[in-house]
Parts: sequence; C-alpha cells; structure tokens
Amino acid sequence: MVTNLPALRRTALVLAVSVFALAGFARADDPPQPRAETAAPAGQKGGRGGGPQGASQNSSSAAELHRLPPDSTTKQTLDLPGRTLNFAATAGSIRVFDGKGEPLADIAYTSYELDGADRATRPVTFLFNGGPGASSAWLQFGAAGPWRLPLDGEALSPSASPEVKPNAETWLDFTDLVFIDPVSTGYSRFVASGEDARKSFYSVDGDANSIALVIRRWLEKHNRLTSPKYVAGESYGGIRGPKVVRQLQIQHGVGVRGLILVSPLLDFREFTGTSLLQYVATLPSYVAVAREAKGPVKRADLADVEAYARGEFLADLVKGEADKEATNRLADKVAELTGIDPAVSRRLAGRFDVGEFRREFDRKNAKVTGRYDASVRGFDPYPDSGNSRFGDPSGDALQAPLTSAAVDVLSRKLNWRPDGSYEVLNGAIDWDYGRGISPPQSVSELRQIMATDAKLNVLVGHGLFDLATPYFGTKRVLDQLPAFATQRVKFVVYPGGHMFYSRDGSRQAFRGEVEGLIRE
Repeated sequence: MVTNLPALRRTALVLAVSVFALAGFARADDPPQPRAETAAPAGQKGGRGGGPQGASQNSSSAAELHRLPPDSTTKQTLDLPGRTLNFAATAGSIRVFDGKGEPLADIAYTSYELDGADRATRPVTFLFNGGPGASSAWLQFGAAGPWRLPLDGEALSPSASPEVKPNAETWLDFTDLVFIDPVSTGYSRFVASGEDARKSFYSVDGDANSIALVIRRWLEKHNRLTSPKYVAGESYGGIRGPKVVRQLQIQHGVGVRGLILVSPLLDFREFTGTSLLQYVATLPSYVAVAREAKGPVKRADLADVEAYARGEFLADLVKGEADKEATNRLADKVAELTGIDPAVSRRLAGRFDVGEFRREFDRKNAKVTGRYDASVRGFDPYPDSGNSRFGDPSGDALQAPLTSAAVDVLSRKLNWRPDGSYEVLNGAIDWDYGRGISPPQSVSELRQIMATDAKLNVLVGHGLFDLATPYFGTKRVLDQLPAFATQRVKFVVYPGGHMFYSRDGSRQAFRGEVEGLIRE
C-alpha cells in the first residue's frame, strides 16, 4: 500500500485548483483557435518570433514532436463459443489543453464498438486500472476485452508467451468498451514540459478530473452522449471511480448508470500506521490462504473467521498488549487459524502486517506468498536475511508478458504504432496524495453520487486471497453506508487474488454479475 498520506483539509483547495487548471480541457481534442498577433510588452523578452506568437509556435512545435499517431480504426471479427462478434476497434488518443489553449498531454484509449447496434441505446463502459501508474492492460487483457492473456498465477513467468486468445468472457456482448490509460501509463504522455502540468495530473483530484474530461470528450468525439454509461475501475480505481462519476455528474453534465469496482481501495485510513482495523481487514484473507492450501475455499467457508475478526479478535486488539491474557489468547488463535508457528505469533502479538504474513506463512520452505494473490508462492531470494528483500511472485511475473501482449495487439491487430515505451506499470510517477493527517478516500463521493442519482447501482468484486486490497476491509467500509446506498450496492467475493478474474470460474461468475448490472 502507498504510505504517503494526504490531508483532506486541502481537498477543497486541491479540487478548486484542479478544476480551474483543467477547465480549459472542455475542448480537449480540438486544437486551440489562432490568436491575434501581439507584440511583446516593453522590457519583456519575446520568443523566437520576437513576441508571444513565437513562444506559442515553439510550444506547438515541441508538442507536435511528442504527439501520438492519428487514431486507427480497424474492423475485427471474434469467433467465440456459440457466437461471432463483429466490431470496430479504435486505438487513439485525446489531447488535453490548459485554460490558455496550450497542449498538456495526450491520453491514449482503446475502444471496441459492436457492429449493428443502435448507438443511442447501446451501453458503453469506461475502464481504467489503478496504481497510480497502472495502464488499463490488466482489465483489457485479463477480464473484459475481446482478447485475453492467460494470467495463471504460478504457471505464468516473465518468459511466458504473450500471445492473446479470444476471450469468451468479454463484456462486448452487452456493452461497448473504452479502456483509458491515464497520463504516463500505456502510451499516454505529457506534451508540456512544465511542472505545473505534472502537478495537475499527478494528484488525487486532478487525476480524477482529467479522466472525467477524457470520458466526456470520447462521448462527444464518437457521438455517444445519449448512450447508457458505466464506469469500471480496479484497485486504486476504487479511489478514482466515485470521484470520476462525481465529476461527470457535476462538472461535465454526464450521468452514469452504474459503477463497477474490481478489488477496490476506497479508504486509505485503516490500512497503514497504527490503526487496529488493518489487522481486522486482513485476517479473513490470511485464513483463506491457509485453508486453500488444503482444498478449495469460498467466502461462505470463512463465516466463522469473519465473525471472530469483528468480535473477539477486535475486542482483544483493543485491550492492547498491556493485557497479556488477551494478547496471548489472540496470538494463539491467529496461529491456530493460519498455521503459522505459535511462537512467532506470540512474538508479534498476533498482529501480522502483510509483509510479515507473506514471509512467515511458508517460511519452512523458504517461500513467500504473493501480495496480489497470496495463494501464489515463490522462492524468497534471501531466505536467511533478517530483512524482507523479496518481490511479489503473483505480480512481478505478469509485467513482461502483459507489456508484450499490449504492444503486439495495438501494433499488429489495431495498426497503431506510437514511438516510445509502453508503460504497463509505471513506478516512477511522483504522486501527490497530499499532506497532513487525513489520507485519501472516495467514500464521501460514493455517498454523494448515490444520493444524487437514485438509479445509480454499484457492483463491487473482490478476491479472497488479495492482500493488497483485502475484501473484508471493503466490506467493513460498505457496511457503514446509509440504507439508501447499501440497497443498491452488490458485493461479491471469489476465489482468487487482486486479479481474481485470472481464474476461469471467477472471471465467468463476475462477468455474469456485470451483465446483470448493465442489462437490468
């Protein structure tokens, strides 16, 4: 989890600044209108042309050097069990300008629109991943797109073939799809060199505002403003999703019928620092991993653990280590449930953070569990080290084949060949979470969007073995919503990790839930 936590005290200011900075994006893909020639004021140095016009030309020339290729639309046919899908695939970008008409960034997207459908009534779903710094390749080639790359946990390695296959569980049967890559992910890029542009995009609210704008501009560009609209976000997309929908509602005049959240994080507040609720959130997933080692596990099999986590476990946590009897009782129970050495559990007072659990669960075999999927185990490269120096066997192996698959589909199938590197997961983004005592959360916006639109429904899906965004943490957050909201939120949990859709059964089941949401 990210540990750099912001102050919500600054949210209103950040939002106001971001909205102002992004206000000029309303004509995101339209080039700025020519401006009248003016002379440089006395004492002010002009650009190469001797005045502001020359400076503008310099800026425009530099921007053109970085511009992504023109949009490419190709006709595609997908042969699937029991049906054939004919559709138009477009790989392209939307240019974003500032309030002065200067270009800031090109945001790349890939869209799939089914042939023969009535555009006025055909649903369209906008999808993005999280990170921040993740491209949309995970959802596109793992879950919803027309082609899928098998993401089979321990069976996948960096050297695995990146060849995609037709995706029988694509959502294209019942909704058109638009996958958005936020700036600095995929092929999306800045065309402005100033730090102000980066600050506008690399912040919680600025990021959400820019994605909402791109959605509005795509709808205009493709004549889809009257289509039923849905938004889907994964992981940090749980922060983005409600904020994007709120911005669409209040800033862009676009209503959204449904919000789909995949392994979301909705609230950073109880996942770091000294909060006791982080241990409550992770315990059911720890036990799910232990029980899966002995056989298949469903969420119903964890009812006893969920009851213990919100009851006796929490009560003993609150008593603190000053109460030795409560601490030992808690530690011994956690060891019993997880199979971890009782001596280790007592040493840690039964309070395993994610890194400690990942190392201790199978330490006898010098293996660590995944963070994205703790049912996946890999070798600890430094098993005798006193420090944790391991990666994520459930995530690290995916980046190479997923990157290659995305580049191959875009260039070979969709005939779109940008220069530069495709960033499937950009770890170099200097994200501004804000500063202060209150970390980011989107629960406020979730309440607001559901209160504003009584017809908006929400679907939340999680994996049992996900330690990055544990399902029970989300369940606790959703349980705090008022009745008018909880009646319109569906919460489902499947065997699997953060990308639970890598498992065939889980992907098929979740696809059915999404179809039910969109068709209702």
